[in-house]
Amino acid sequence: MVLYPQPDQRGRFGEFGGRYVPETLIPALDELTEAWQQLRTDESFQREYDGWLRDYVGRPSLLTEAARLSDELGGARIWLKREDLNHTGAHKINNAIGQALIAIRMGKRRIIAETGAGQHGVASATAAALFGLDCVVYMGEEDVRRQELNVFRMQLLGAEVVPVTSGTRTLKDATNEAIRDWVTNVRDTYYLIGSVVGPHPYPMLVRDLQSVIGRETLAQLPGGGLPAAVIACVGGGSNAMGMFAPFAYLEQQPRPRLIGVEAAGQGLESGAHSASISFGKHGVLHGAFMHLLSDDDGQILPAHSVSAGLDYPGVGPEHSWLMTVGLAEYASATDAEALEAFQRLARSEGIIPALESAHALAHAIRIAPEFAPHETLIVCLSGRGDKDVAEVRRLLDGVPA
Repeated sequence: MVLYPQPDQRGRFGEFGGRYVPETLIPALDELTEAWQQLRTDESFQREYDGWLRDYVGRPSLLTEAARLSDELGGARIWLKREDLNHTGAHKINNAIGQALIAIRMGKRRIIAETGAGQHGVASATAAALFGLDCVVYMGEEDVRRQELNVFRMQLLGAEVVPVTSGTRTLKDATNEAIRDWVTNVRDTYYLIGSVVGPHPYPMLVRDLQSVIGRETLAQLPGGGLPAAVIACVGGGSNAMGMFAPFAYLEQQPRPRLIGVEAAGQGLESGAHSASISFGKHGVLHGAFMHLLSDDDGQILPAHSVSAGLDYPGVGPEHSWLMTVGLAEYASATDAEALEAFQRLARSEGIIPALESAHALAHAIRIAPEFAPHETLIVCLSGRGDKDVAEVRRLLDGVPA
């Protein structure tokens, strides 16, 4: 496994990250940190992990040119990194398989997970079924409604799905409940976090596992040259960090522009959005210091997105750091723009993207005409849109939730 920069001894990328958790969780985090420091350079673990990615997940995923869409737009050629083709339909399985293998090495036979769009829940339930582990998935009640198909998939796979009725009944609240479970059952339970969030070492660990996305992309680039820009959606930010890390730390100059696309929801000025970096403050959420949506008293504000997977009021601390030091830039796309991109890719390329991925695609559509025809834009298509079709139909038909 390629080794990327580690956070400092306090688990921070610059000022971001760290561990803001109950004292009862410190031994578990120390244990996980020690285990990952050993396993990330362990050849036998890497061979096993790579084998599952190849023979079970179906990696490497394809890099596909969106030829008709590029012709329609003019300017740069758009290529899609096809994480939607992975087993279970998204990038989440890369991380779930890796962390399940870590849990087994640590002797933990019960895993818990949080999920918003349901893809991490499905991936966690899949890994648990594959390796014979018990699995409990916490999911906000609103997301249970929006992602009914994925809830049933998790149950088919043998997981217990626990609806969370507190707060906004979305991803933040599901994460809160998963942490409460972990505090109570820390001795025999492994918390399989789904994004580059949470206390150290999770942001580093998830980035390392997801970096297979960017490493493959570097090897697949058309013509062997670097793209003009690499674009990925950002909620917590695991698909983006997995895509960005191999490019962000390249010695070769100039590096491509790395553009994370947050959910602007109903508009940045509306207050109904999930644009933590673009419109947030600094603060602590779920054990780490990051950009987040909060009021002047430091209270977490509700997040909104048409996409359940981006409906999170914070962002991974390494994203906060990449933005601060100028290694990445962050834009946003509204609900309406994401819905339009969702339909446009389906009609031009025969590919139905996840609503999360449609945010990244919307920004690529916006900026492609600004580039020369010989330049390329790489968009991480983080998942497929089967899970979103019913919700998109409801929204397009104007049917109330």
